Amino acid sequence: MKSCRTIVLIVLTLMITAGCMKQEEPSEIFDDYLSNWENRDFSAMYEQLSEEVKNRITEEAFIERYENIYDGIEAEDLQVTSAADSEEQFEPDEDLITIPYIVEMNTTAGSIEYRHQLTLEQGDEGAWLVKWNSSQIFPQLGSEDKVKVSTLEAERGELKDKSGTGLAVNKEANIIGVIPAELEEESQTKEKLAERLDISVEEIDKALEASWVTPEVFVPIKTLPMEEDDVEAYVELPGVSSRVETVRTYPLGASAAHLTGYVREISAEQLEELDGYAAGDVIGNAGLEKIYEDKLRGENGTHIYISNAEGDVKESLAKKEPVDGEDVQLTVDAALQQEVYNQFEGDAGTSVALDPHTGDVLSLVSSPAYDPNAFVRGLSDEQWEKWSEDPEEPFLNRFTSRYAPGSVFKTITASIGLETGVTNPDKVRQIDGLHWTKDNSWGDYYVTRVHDKANVNLRDAFVHSDNIYFAQEALEMGKETFLEETAAFGFGEEIPFPFTIPASNLTNNGEIDHEVQLADTAYGQGQVLMSPLHLALTYTPYLNEGDMLYPSLIEADELKVWKENLISEETADLVKENLIQVVESPEGTAHSTYIPEAVIGGKSGTAEIKGSKEDDNGNENGWFVGFEEGDSDILLVMMVEDVKDRGGSGYVISKAKNVFEYME
Repeated sequence: MKSCRTIVLIVLTLMITAGCMKQEEPSEIFDDYLSNWENRDFSAMYEQLSEEVKNRITEEAFIERYENIYDGIEAEDLQVTSAADSEEQFEPDEDLITIPYIVEMNTTAGSIEYRHQLTLEQGDEGAWLVKWNSSQIFPQLGSEDKVKVSTLEAERGELKDKSGTGLAVNKEANIIGVIPAELEEESQTKEKLAERLDISVEEIDKALEASWVTPEVFVPIKTLPMEEDDVEAYVELPGVSSRVETVRTYPLGASAAHLTGYVREISAEQLEELDGYAAGDVIGNAGLEKIYEDKLRGENGTHIYISNAEGDVKESLAKKEPVDGEDVQLTVDAALQQEVYNQFEGDAGTSVALDPHTGDVLSLVSSPAYDPNAFVRGLSDEQWEKWSEDPEEPFLNRFTSRYAPGSVFKTITASIGLETGVTNPDKVRQIDGLHWTKDNSWGDYYVTRVHDKANVNLRDAFVHSDNIYFAQEALEMGKETFLEETAAFGFGEEIPFPFTIPASNLTNNGEIDHEVQLADTAYGQGQVLMSPLHLALTYTPYLNEGDMLYPSLIEADELKVWKENLISEETADLVKENLIQVVESPEGTAHSTYIPEAVIGGKSGTAEIKGSKEDDNGNENGWFVGFEEGDSDILLVMMVEDVKDRGGSGYVISKAKNVFEYME
């Protein structure tokens, strides 16, 4: 009897307890589900699904679908709120309740907002459960559909010359590639393709081993050269295909390589260091492509859409249009750039051409150079090795380097001599022989000259490029005056310019330690180092009534003066007339630049580059700086390395004359 009473009591207790348990209201279930969703607690959401739904999709698949979609579209600030406007909407219709809700989120393509409805159904035990399907993620999303994200690429801005001619442009080109699944190993396709593309099989294998490659995907191998558009010889090979894509193209090739630079696919290291880039993006790696990267690259857009099982766009969810990069118009003259580069004919050297009346840079040349198109269209290991090991250093940008200027520096010595009153154009110096030393304190050192003339005035000193004359002038000025006055020409100052141009220097430590060094400095030797651009700028006062200009590489409306009234108008005119005599006088060191129908002024120079103690003869760099008097728009600096035994500065003068004749 006792046991029977116990059983009855237990049953009564369970009945009372069950009666006291309260089922959650539909509104509470609904709010809880929306809260889990907003917190991206997909596991908790799955627990609230009906058994019928759970039989259709596993928890792992449910969670994975939400995470893949939200991660793919970079969903942030997710808000999921009820759109029910009254409690009446939670009244069941038989065993179903349908309640509206609103989803808002920010994505990589902008904001997405939609209104949809969720259905609750009452389970066998009375609990309300979520009757879920794919449309809950997005209303138009079916079970077989996919949410995709595509990048809408911004068009890179172009580099253009002063008249709009393209220096770095976007141009359609044929890209040769392979489809891995279609490659027939027995056909030796890779070997034949490598031979026709002038690359190695290893380079093809490297492309095929990329992490993103799948059997059916097109794997680009090389972009055909600009002059080649026939793809038939390639696509006839099994597994080889072609595509037409827009690629960065450099129409001037090597002649403007150091000016334009080039773009390449972003590296893993750059991806880690830079924000706003993705794998596969191109980025400026050198020259103006790198300097103006932020302006040129633009901003890619993004399209988030639903695609059906066939891959067609079913519904667009969000779209951010791309913003194309800005074009950059330069002061450069593309035709002149190419003409000057061609004059070097592979010689190592550099050139700068300015409009002497505005400071506009018309050309910046470094020779030898490389073809920047190779970095975009496919650079073979063999070509890279050839350029890298070339003793002439085609990757070296010489127009941003510094050199001893030699005799082209003498204009500065003459100018400060005239300004300080030490130099008088009518004063005659008595100089005997081709060698001169001040006194015994110089030991066995002496200054040399080429032309033996006893009585030398300023005109003679320019015409014959007399080192002894200018050395004596500097000694008479004294080192303090010489350094102070010469520094005013911009030595030790950085030039505001898109390219980083190292400051020119007169001495290594700011001091002249000995009269010998002062004498050598007067004619551009000693420790003097100048960039070609700075050298060109120091000649602008002679064509601008004494004002030295700033350089400009981007089209501007106004003249920019760097050193106003650097020298007097009288000094500027006098030096200019002497430079014209250097060309027009039959005895002038640059007379071979003479053009009958033009008035050319200029200064040649040879800078000795000392080698080892065993080789005191060293190498020589040849210089020429010239201009055309009148309305001409060019001031030209040219330098060729290692001109010893090739005619010295005369080797450079002949090239400069060709440029002036081209400008006529």
